[in-house]
Amino acid sequence: MARDVSDLTPVTSRDQLVAWCEAGAKPPTQFRIGTEHEKFPFYRADLRPVPYAGRGAQGGIRALLEGMQAELGWAPIVEAGHIIGLYDDAGGAISLEPGGQFELSGAPLASAHATKAELDRYFTTLRSVAAALDIGFLDLGMSPKWTRAETPMMPKQRYEIMAGYMPKVGTLGLDMMFRTCTVQTNFDFSGEADMVKKLRVALALQPVITALFANSPFTEGKLNGYLSMRSEIWRHTDAARTGMLAFAFEPGMGFERYVDYALDVPMYFVKRGDHYHDVAGASFRDLLAGRLAALPGEHATLSDWANHLSTIFPEVRLKRYLEMRGADAGPQPFLTALPALCFGLLYDTQALDGAWEIVKGWSAAERENLRADVPRLGLAAKIAGHPLREIAQEVLALTRGGLARRAVRDEKGRDETVFLEPLEAVASGKSQAENLIHLFKTRWNASVDPAFTECAL
Repeated sequence: MARDVSDLTPVTSRDQLVAWCEAGAKPPTQFRIGTEHEKFPFYRADLRPVPYAGRGAQGGIRALLEGMQAELGWAPIVEAGHIIGLYDDAGGAISLEPGGQFELSGAPLASAHATKAELDRYFTTLRSVAAALDIGFLDLGMSPKWTRAETPMMPKQRYEIMAGYMPKVGTLGLDMMFRTCTVQTNFDFSGEADMVKKLRVALALQPVITALFANSPFTEGKLNGYLSMRSEIWRHTDAARTGMLAFAFEPGMGFERYVDYALDVPMYFVKRGDHYHDVAGASFRDLLAGRLAALPGEHATLSDWANHLSTIFPEVRLKRYLEMRGADAGPQPFLTALPALCFGLLYDTQALDGAWEIVKGWSAAERENLRADVPRLGLAAKIAGHPLREIAQEVLALTRGGLARRAVRDEKGRDETVFLEPLEAVASGKSQAENLIHLFKTRWNASVDPAFTECAL
């Protein structure tokens, strides 16, 4: 999240938390999709990561943010005297991930055409600002060259708390924080039944999304044995707050069930004023009851709840909207492909029903096995005896139908199906990761350095 939520309304009951989530429901005419994506900045001169303050006379992340602020006119987000992000009243924001990953959180938009226009404007500005600093940006899902120790840390209190906690609950949480990049979409629901159906379909299909967007085959200059190492890293981050949410497919699933799950996910922090209190591992239920050991007598607010939900990382998560989290970052055609897929698959009743028919018979064990296989095998994985490649093609056909029925056209008369072409090419051929592995073994001569030219903004 670019900004922590500020709502000091006291929370006195679990029902308030349920009502807060349910209040996100809206009529289909108001459905929008927001797209978030991250990129790794690097110095073009020596392919090194970009620290916050810069290096010597070279400007760094701070200079990038200040340059973007000057060009866009967006308001700064400041913490302890450091500019750590920007925001626009229309809903867009720029923020920093722990290792300096530069993130655009796009505004809620009504079409994939609008998403492309947003990205075009953003990248035009970013290129201009970054060129003056000799900074480029990688279009990959994991940093291909730098060790964790070489990766800088951004000056944000919440990341210090997370970095201290991650090694206690998983083996690769720090790699997730500092060495991965994703593209995500936020999408709406009309009520509880619609939320549950979209959540189930999106969760079951996240391994398909991961396979279609796989783009992280390198670690520290070598092949890592995976097509989506980013996705594999998430499997070893923190089991209490990640994964496929098997309970979401059980009878009785709804807002209350998700709230009960979220209440049992350990907290990271409680923010009071400008200070983040480290309560990592503590229970939100204790904060709700006013008995949190680290902050005796302190009671929960809606800000605390919203911020807590932002620290839960399943493959699809619920806030006041749903967020799809399974894709590696990539070049711009893939950044527009994900919202297009969501518009066509999740906002078209016929397509959504068709997708549910595909996944409804899968067991929890089958979904988990697929989730474990896909980072390594991609579309060569299977579920319930069916090749994942065939399922991906079925899903994309449903999506294409949904987008065609929407018939939202740009100034050239093209509908949104044009944005599916990169995914359809993967489904009938090779993923980005497979193409990169081939390049690494051939023309790149076992070096990842060419990626900083050929996979970069």
